[in-house]
Amino acid sequence: MEYTNGGGLHSSPDGFAGALRDAINARPVTLSWLQRQLKDRGNRVSMATLSYWRSGARRPEGPQSLAALADIEELLGLEDMALTRLLRPNRTGPLGPNQFPIDQLELERAVMDVYAALGTPYPDTSREVTTHSVTDVDAQGEVSFCSTRSIVQSTVGTITAIPFLEITPGVRTTAPRIEAVAGGRIAARSSHPNGEVHGALFELDVPLAAPDTAMVEWSVAYPSGVPSSRDTGHAVARQCRELLVWTRFHPDAVPDWCEEMVETPSGLTVTPLPPIQGTSVHQVRRAFGPGALQLRWGYGPRDAQEDQPG
Repeated sequence: MEYTNGGGLHSSPDGFAGALRDAINARPVTLSWLQRQLKDRGNRVSMATLSYWRSGARRPEGPQSLAALADIEELLGLEDMALTRLLRPNRTGPLGPNQFPIDQLELERAVMDVYAALGTPYPDTSREVTTHSVTDVDAQGEVSFCSTRSIVQSTVGTITAIPFLEITPGVRTTAPRIEAVAGGRIAARSSHPNGEVHGALFELDVPLAAPDTAMVEWSVAYPSGVPSSRDTGHAVARQCRELLVWTRFHPDAVPDWCEEMVETPSGLTVTPLPPIQGTSVHQVRRAFGPGALQLRWGYGPRDAQEDQPG
C-alpha cells in the first residue's frame, strides 16, 4: 500500500519574505523596534508573527494584518504596496487534520523513523490534492507494478522534496524499487528494520511555495519471491479532493472475489464487492482522508474469516 504523509523539506522564503527581510536590513532596524512602532499606531502585531512573516513561515492575511503591512511599508520607507503586491493569493482550500491514516501506533513509529532517516520532518506541510494510483497484477495474481500520478500542494512555506512510502502492515518484505517518473528525482531511500515500511525522498524539479501545486509521477516495482501480495491501495494523511485506485488484472488472473477496505484513524470497514466485470476494478473517493482506500482479492472460496473487519 502506498502512503504519503504530506511531508516536505523547506527551502528559502518566498518573494514577499525576502523583500521584507531586505527592507528591514536596509534601514537597519530590529523587529522589536518595528513592533513598538506598530503598537504606537494601534497595530498590535506580536514578535512571533513578525518573525514568521520575515522567514516565510507565514504571510499576512486578513484586514488587520494587511493594515499592519501598510504601516510597515511606510515605517521602512518603501513605496505604497511595495510589499503588499508581492502577496499572491494564499488559498489552499479545506485542509482538515493531518493524521496517520490507520490506527496502528507501532507502524506510525516505524514511519517516523523512516522519515527521520530520509531527513524530512514528520508530519509536514504538503498534501495530495488529486491522486490516481494504478496497480498491475500479474498472471499469478500478485501485485507486480504500481504507477501513481498526483497533484501535490504546499500548504505552508516552501517545500523542495516529498517522501513517498510503501507500507505492508504486519508483513515483512524486501524493499520495492521506487522510481521518479516525472516532476522530480529520487534523492534518498530508506527502509525500516521491521521490513514493513520502505521510503524514497522525491526531490521536486522546482521548489513549491504555498499555495502552489505541482504534478508528480512515481512508480513502484515489486521484486519476485516476496510474501504473497494480493492487495493494493493508497493512503493519505490529509484530506484528498479525489483519490482513484485502479487495479488491473492479467486476463489469466481475474480473481473470484474482491473486497474493498477503507481504513481510517478510527477503524476499518470491509465491504465485499460484486463479481468483476472485465479485468479491472476502480475505486473512487472524493473529499477522502485521512485514511487508506484498499482492494483485496483472492481465488477459490473466500475464507469466512476474511468477512470480518480487522
